[in-house]
Amino acid sequence: MKHVLVTGGAGYIGSHACKLLARQGYIPVTFDSLVTGWASAVKFGPFVQGDLLHRDALDAVFAKYEPVAVMHFAALSQVGEATREPGRYWRNNVLGSLNLVEAMVAAGCKHMVFSSTCATYGDQDGVVLDEQSAQMPLNAYGASKRAVEEILRDFGASHGIEAVVFRYFNVAGADVEAEVGEWHQPETHLIPVMIEAAAGKRDALTIYGTDYPTPDGTCVRDYVHVMDLVDAHIKGLEWLLGGKGSRVFNLGTGTGFSVKEVIAECKAATGHDVPHSFGPRRAGDAAALVSGSRRAAEELGWAPERSTLQHMIADAWRWYQTGGYSG
Repeated sequence: MKHVLVTGGAGYIGSHACKLLARQGYIPVTFDSLVTGWASAVKFGPFVQGDLLHRDALDAVFAKYEPVAVMHFAALSQVGEATREPGRYWRNNVLGSLNLVEAMVAAGCKHMVFSSTCATYGDQDGVVLDEQSAQMPLNAYGASKRAVEEILRDFGASHGIEAVVFRYFNVAGADVEAEVGEWHQPETHLIPVMIEAAAGKRDALTIYGTDYPTPDGTCVRDYVHVMDLVDAHIKGLEWLLGGKGSRVFNLGTGTGFSVKEVIAECKAATGHDVPHSFGPRRAGDAAALVSGSRRAAEELGWAPERSTLQHMIADAWRWYQTGGYSG
């Protein structure tokens, strides 16, 4: 069986990717610092606790497992924090990724599936964004991810590294069997914060900004179910192992929902009110981000089959009721 190194495999998306990799006959090897991940999320293959900033730890894991490819999820990803502490994001996301790519070169591992983000596009007047849209990030998170894309292009030209780059839109939901799910401490992502409010675990959700140029004044986002997302990663891995070379794909549904619309759907899906209050805009937030994912559909055969708000919120609610991770 083939090993795939999964950085950030103890985190939200990485743990779901590990589950699907195992089901597809691969052995996922999780490499995670546990700064934001959970050891109890590692259920589907070996676990190596380590930091991307420590090159010797990376060299050791490549030597031991000889992975055929890397799925690179490990990153800091909070917009507000990135605005306040940009140095952390450049150091962790960019220098850590550079270490990883250089370790791949040294080990002769040529294939990476990279977790990028729609935040590389910035705020572009609510247009549907495709892979050719200009990248104008508003914060250090988006800028750091764009920088890693550039590293991959340069190492592709110089050392033959091939990368499938996925620019995600907003990821939500959980494993339908509730083995793994989203569990951040503290939680900052919209849908799990709504669920905490609906469950009475927090006083209220704060809506940041009600004066955006959107139909109801709140931010609009394109949401994709985490299981649809990791299905795309398997397809991206097979694309690379099939010799098709480097490619960039957006992953979203092409439909945006406002914060107020998501609150209404959360109430419908859970049967509970979602207490909320209003605050000022948050620095670094775009008014609207909606994906054009035609390329992924046509070239990868990818379809976001579970990416309705109803499914995403219902699956997240089911996962929340399990009690999440303890460590």
